[in-house]
Amino acid sequence: MRKNKRIHWLFLMLLFLASCEAQNRTDQPENNKNQIEGEFSSIPIVTKIDTLSANNVPSSITRTIIQDKKGNIWFATFEGIFKYDGKLFTNISKEISQSRFFSALEDSKGNLWFGSIGSGVYCYNGKSFQNFTTDNGLLNNEIVCIHEDKTGNIWFGANGGASVYDGKSFRNYTINGDSMIEDITWKTFPNSRPMNEVNSIIEDEKGNFWFGTRGNTFIYDGKAFTTVAQNGKSFTNVRCIIEDKKGDIWLGGNDGLWRYDGIAFSNITKNFVGYIYEDKKGSIWTSSQSKNGWALSRYDIISLDSEKRAVTEVKIGEGMFFGILEDSAGNIWSGTLNGVYRYDGNTFDDFKR
Repeated sequence: MRKNKRIHWLFLMLLFLASCEAQNRTDQPENNKNQIEGEFSSIPIVTKIDTLSANNVPSSITRTIIQDKKGNIWFATFEGIFKYDGKLFTNISKEISQSRFFSALEDSKGNLWFGSIGSGVYCYNGKSFQNFTTDNGLLNNEIVCIHEDKTGNIWFGANGGASVYDGKSFRNYTINGDSMIEDITWKTFPNSRPMNEVNSIIEDEKGNFWFGTRGNTFIYDGKAFTTVAQNGKSFTNVRCIIEDKKGDIWLGGNDGLWRYDGIAFSNITKNFVGYIYEDKKGSIWTSSQSKNGWALSRYDIISLDSEKRAVTEVKIGEGMFFGILEDSAGNIWSGTLNGVYRYDGNTFDDFKR
């Protein structure tokens, strides 16, 4: 009798334990994993990226820096596209593309454009990306510079020439030896890197377009391309072109830093210049070679018209400085081989440290 009671008691205990284990499984249903994954994947991809990549500071080649209308600062880097909101850096392209990014622009509609090396151009509307490549009519998938003209067309400097996008389709212009022509054959360069590339594009106040390339520099009046030359010698390998507040055109490249006042060119320095930027006060900043190494330099606006120009080498680097930006607070940002610096007029912030 006692034996039967023990067996009955053991049976009840096993039944109780089995019930508890079943209850535990019921608390975490078998499809819970799928529910979690479903909720995660339904989050917009940019939000997903923001969550995973916040405060990931650029630490490699940073080519272009811009500030949008909302005050955010954007960086086109070889690690991807970074956004800085004043507190955190976020790599927003980490799960979109593994490409190296070279150029950036905010257009008049608030869209952000980013040129990559090998994957064409990406347009970001604040929520999602749209990718344009040679399959869509882009001349080449390596985009070095981006410019918006006065009518809202977006120009892309690429290997082999330039493309212009009117919101619907592309028109292409190719470098043909020492000249540049509109190409109506829809020729593209999907799998090769031509010898020439367009490094810089601007539209001046008169409506003429300037193209700095690895070869010649060109002016385009909407009908024909003309080579830009000084005393019969064309400017070659121009890396950057800007127009300042007075309407003067600045060229930087192999031939140094030059200014064109609409009548004649004047040479500012013969050292190689890779980037030019005008700040709010009208001073000109450059990334250039100097006797001390690569320098981030500032030419004071007051002295630019004098024989003794005042230039300050604000920072000397071990390698090149790239894109330069003055933000809304007056800080100067510069891209380098190893990330970005911010200069407040006294000290430099290296965000990696």
